[in-house]
This record gives sequence, structure tokens and C-alpha cells, in this order.
Amino acid sequence: MELYFSDQFFSTGQTDIMDGGGNPAGTLDLESMLTSSVSVFARDSSLTCTGKFRFMSNTWEVSNAADEELGALRAKFSLFSKRYEYDAGHRGFYTIESPAFSQDYAILDQRETTVATFQKVSGWLQPGAFRLQNYASELDSYELIAVIMGVHSIQKRHNNNHAAHT
Repeated sequence: MELYFSDQFFSTGQTDIMDGGGNPAGTLDLESMLTSSVSVFARDSSLTCTGKFRFMSNTWEVSNAADEELGALRAKFSLFSKRYEYDAGHRGFYTIESPAFSQDYAILDQRETTVATFQKVSGWLQPGAFRLQNYASELDSYELIAVIMGVHSIQKRHNNNHAAHT
């Protein structure tokens, strides 16, 4: 499944999720500038999942509509690439990686098979816009949107921390 979605400039408010044909496929609600939390709604406006930082932590937690944890995303140290790990519990452990200066990411399962890809497709002065291609049977596309927004939020938090120390 191919989906497009974006961040807002001030990281708050609702934005559409579109399919590859440009048709509405859901809504992404960027709930607050201060907390970076997101809610992902399906085409029928039903809540599918949420994403947020755990209290006093850099771990991004993805939960279903019943507020049951689906998985946890963490940044992993890497010198020449961007690496993240998504622990989806009994559904598996996934690595998200991208070369150091690339906007292209691959999501790999435990056998190192690519199960999804996403790219940042926005321009220099635009907020983050993303293209997701999901090939996974174990991970729902809406869940992956919450994971991708977690990657984006971890990067923004990292960049803001480095900017504050310079």
C-alpha cells in the first residue's frame, strides 16, 4: 500500500493521508506542539493508533485505539547512518535505517528483508512530507505512519537538543 502524509509547520492540527492516486485514505492529527503526540485515523474516521513519547524518555510508543501498546521505537547509535529499532512485541523486531545524508529509509524484519520503505519527499522550506510503501503483512500501514512520525519526532528532538547546545 502506498500512502502520503505530512507534518504541519507548527506540528499541530490535522492533515490528510492520501493514497497513491491522491484519494483520501485517512487523517493524521498532530495533537500538540509541546508533546509531539499523534493520532492516526482510517478513511472512515475511526481511530487506528496513536504515537507519543513515553514520560521522560526518548522512546516513542505506538498504541492501538484501545490504548494497548503495539510497539516501541528507539534510536540506535550509528556513525554513518540513521538507525532505529521498532519492537512490535510478538509480531517481531524491525530495524529502520537510512544512509547518513539520505531521506530514504528501509524497514527491515529480523531476516533483514525489506518490509516497507519511506521517503521524505518535502522541500527545504516545507514541513515533513512522507511517502510510505508498505509490503508487510504483520505491520498495518496506519501503524507505520505512527512509527514514521516517531522517527521524525526523534530527529526533531535530537536536532533541537543539538541547536540548544551550540
